[in-house]
Amino acid sequence: MSEHPTSLDVLGAGQAQSDSTYLCRTPILRPCEFVITERPRAGEPVAAVFSRVADRLAAERAEVLSVMLYGSMAGRDLVERAMVEALGAVAWPLTWVEGASCDGAPIAGIQVFALNSGAPITRVRLGSRVVASVFEDGGARHCLLGGFGPNSVALRAPAQVQQMFGNLECALDLAGFELADVVRTWFYNEDILGWYGDFNRVRTEHYANVKWRTGSIPASTGVSGKNPAGAALAVAAWAMRPLVPGAVAQEVASPLQCPAPAYGSSFARAMEINSGGWRRLLVSGTASIHPGGATAWVGNPKKQIDLTMEVIAAILESRGVGFPDVSRATAYFQHPLFVPYFERWCDARDLRHMPVVFVNCDICRDDLLFELELDTTVKAE
Repeated sequence: MSEHPTSLDVLGAGQAQSDSTYLCRTPILRPCEFVITERPRAGEPVAAVFSRVADRLAAERAEVLSVMLYGSMAGRDLVERAMVEALGAVAWPLTWVEGASCDGAPIAGIQVFALNSGAPITRVRLGSRVVASVFEDGGARHCLLGGFGPNSVALRAPAQVQQMFGNLECALDLAGFELADVVRTWFYNEDILGWYGDFNRVRTEHYANVKWRTGSIPASTGVSGKNPAGAALAVAAWAMRPLVPGAVAQEVASPLQCPAPAYGSSFARAMEINSGGWRRLLVSGTASIHPGGATAWVGNPKKQIDLTMEVIAAILESRGVGFPDVSRATAYFQHPLFVPYFERWCDARDLRHMPVVFVNCDICRDDLLFELELDTTVKAE
């Protein structure tokens, strides 16, 4: 594969070096970016997972934009060796989440955001790490960021959130974006049940000072997950800035649930990006919650999964799409024993091949047993 990245690096006292070429300003026939989802198959070595990713990248003549990796910290060395052997040295944003598998494998799965046809990518570095990739799709500039956390893990968790936002905004600035351009976030908080209230307070206070370009706070996921740095949280994000009048990102409400800020959680239920001839619907982490904000079907994993899927189906239907249009999904289970309920729901609707990773972790409430996030991609009318 040929690679044509440019780079933005933090040099010395915050100085940046930039080569700001971007891709395709003319309409294209398929999305510039796509997602490769791979999960371990029964009995296969970890290396086989990354080998399939490498084969797909080669077949598409594509480059990695960003990676979300869900796996056990205990198996990290094995997994990273296999990843580097198949994909080369890590030169893209990497968000590692534990995120354990539901079947005892060293990794639950990997989601690789990739760019077609060797088009230019601008890489953004903080220190020695690439933390963001910037590309264009003909209608907008997009920035995928990942692996963010605080500088000091010795700080109390709320202070680490504040420091993380500082790092995130620094990278966005280097890439030519602002926090106001962010349309999607992923927060993986260690021991989320122990400090979710503090997290929401800090996030809400920080967001209150932002004049969002879309008019809405971002869509988001917030679940439990350790990270290699031992920080209180690791974060990934998607920012978008239009290049032409028709390129927009807008909030999508949930027909069956109230807005999350109504019960103190600062995120939008979903965001839709209409750019480059495609509509991308980014649905936040969604769980079994009544319209008023209370947890529904406490203690019943099957009913919680059924309601979650009903809620997401209503969001999709409101935008004229369905589960067959899903391009990426992550299912979070409080216990692996709940996985068969989700599999049976998918089987009954011929959706067993939906590109979804199964992750074993706590959700943001101790009585929530399941959460699902997903994206869909369809041609714009």
